[in-house]
Amino acid sequence: MDTKKVVAQLYTLRQFCKTAEDLAETFKKVRNIGYEAVQVSGIGPIAPEKVKELADKEGLKIVVTHVPYSRLKNDLDALIKEHKMWDCYYIGLGSMPPEYRTSKEGFIAFAKEFNEIAKRISDNGLKFVYHNHKFEFEKFDGLTGLEIIFNETDPEVFQFEIDTYWVQAGGGNPTDWIRKMKGRMDVVHLKDMAIVKDQQVFAEIGQGNLNWHSIIEACEEIGVKWYCVEQDTCMRDPFESMAISFDYLKNLKL
Repeated sequence: MDTKKVVAQLYTLRQFCKTAEDLAETFKKVRNIGYEAVQVSGIGPIAPEKVKELADKEGLKIVVTHVPYSRLKNDLDALIKEHKMWDCYYIGLGSMPPEYRTSKEGFIAFAKEFNEIAKRISDNGLKFVYHNHKFEFEKFDGLTGLEIIFNETDPEVFQFEIDTYWVQAGGGNPTDWIRKMKGRMDVVHLKDMAIVKDQQVFAEIGQGNLNWHSIIEACEEIGVKWYCVEQDTCMRDPFESMAISFDYLKNLKL
């Protein structure tokens, strides 16, 4: 597949992104693997201008982020300004706060609240994306939490960032959910699931049991623009894991 669209999710490398010096070295290693784009998430308290400078130095494009709920709620203008400075079109929320997750009413309240935030982001020329975990697959009155968010938000302003591992963990079918998101998903999270000693674990792309041909075909079918490689925990050096995933995608023939 086209590796120009493959993105390194920095959350995977978060322990190597705590300072500007760490980030500089991480960006260099990521670029040497072959990645040309990154998702900024889980990094230390580094000035946005410095992040941009270091990314530019290695020829890395910042294409999407995960930012704290509190900043989306209380610091949105500054957040928008930062993303425009980074030339980053997608502002992402990695997860909704726990207090929303326990009822249908909570999911609806979150959807309505963030639909308004997403509209403000859209009015400023950017796009909001929401990243799922498995708790969104709990059902309330016959609907999963993710379906509630999908139904209660405006497709013109509220996008999704389906995470293949967490869909699978929640009992969903990643390919079906990707197709459901047609018109509402420019960015996807690619994450594999393996079974080790009868336990499900995070794995490098192609090293687990997800059907990657089906997943990537569905993504191409709906027009996904960016493929973010993420592994929450690694069983080897995280940079080696990121390289294994990149090489698998590079050699994947559809």
